[in-house]
Amino acid sequence: MRRAGLALALLAASFGGVLAWRLAPAIEAVLLDTSSPRPVAERGTLGADEAATIALFEAAQDSVVFIATSGVGRGLFGGGMEVPRGTGSGFVWDAAGHVVTNAHVIRGARRATVRLADGRSFDARLVGVSRDHDLAVLRVDVFAQRPRPLPIGRSEDLRVGQRVFAIGNPFGLDFTLTTGVVSALERELPGEEGAVIRGLVQTDAAINPGNSGGPLLDSAGRLVGVNTAIFSPSGASAGIGFAVPVDTVNRVVPQLIARGRYAPPSIGVTTDARLDAMARRQGLSGAMVVAVDPNGPASGAGLQPARAGRAGAILPGDRIVALDGTPIAGTRDLTAALDGRDVGEVVRLTLEGPGGAREVEVTLAPG
Repeated sequence: MRRAGLALALLAASFGGVLAWRLAPAIEAVLLDTSSPRPVAERGTLGADEAATIALFEAAQDSVVFIATSGVGRGLFGGGMEVPRGTGSGFVWDAAGHVVTNAHVIRGARRATVRLADGRSFDARLVGVSRDHDLAVLRVDVFAQRPRPLPIGRSEDLRVGQRVFAIGNPFGLDFTLTTGVVSALERELPGEEGAVIRGLVQTDAAINPGNSGGPLLDSAGRLVGVNTAIFSPSGASAGIGFAVPVDTVNRVVPQLIARGRYAPPSIGVTTDARLDAMARRQGLSGAMVVAVDPNGPASGAGLQPARAGRAGAILPGDRIVALDGTPIAGTRDLTAALDGRDVGEVVRLTLEGPGGAREVEVTLAPG
């Protein structure tokens, strides 16, 4: 009897527990107002670094643009029709409406449209391209409410570990901000037609397709690079991005605006990469001098060009094997060595030729 009573008591307790568990939400709903939104906890002031990043983005956003390109495709019934090609980024360079982007952003495009942060769109005109630096300049006619050009910084004094900020339009998601640091300096990437883009800034700020041509800024909001490429097995950001340094941009862009092309300072010679390759097969290094401008600095320094021999043979002249002590393996090395120099600067050439090895000094002339 006592066991039966105990069993009934346990059953009642168990049933009561289940009942209480089932009724608990209803009881809580009566005792607590759970149907209203929860009160918001006050955040307090933003951290100093957060506030600085927000201010930087808000100051720079209006200077960044979205670029859409189109080309010619085949229509349904034959013939050409305009089709979208791709999107990229750019930024306002000056008050005249010049916009800087990457050369590969507008490569093969028949038309480019620039959209500002306020939503206005303009057809752009191509002003100039330097494929060796992956830079291009467009121009748009903005007569009212012109965006402010980005402040220009320096890249020569960038340091690894310095914070940087990228703004662009990855995957068409316009005006996206990503942050990171300078990961390395003086990187090189292969460009078009065997060219090498030198002196690049490496960053771990997320850069994806569509970021190309957008600005890389320092913590003062100054332009320090133009985002140009990523290294990624998957095609998306892997934390290794590259930017053309602003010192290069500030040297190349004014020439693109003025002349539509970029030419480094000249020593007044013509060289040929194909002849360099032929000379290398004979164990000879350097950039072979094919012709000398009679009015150029090389002529005054006595450089001798290659000349034609009997039966179509080429008799080599001088080969430039070093510039200011930097070895020159061929024409591309010579062009790269002159790229960062200024007109009027004196450089020392190391030559090898029929008369043996010698050194001469020349004053660089306009290219």
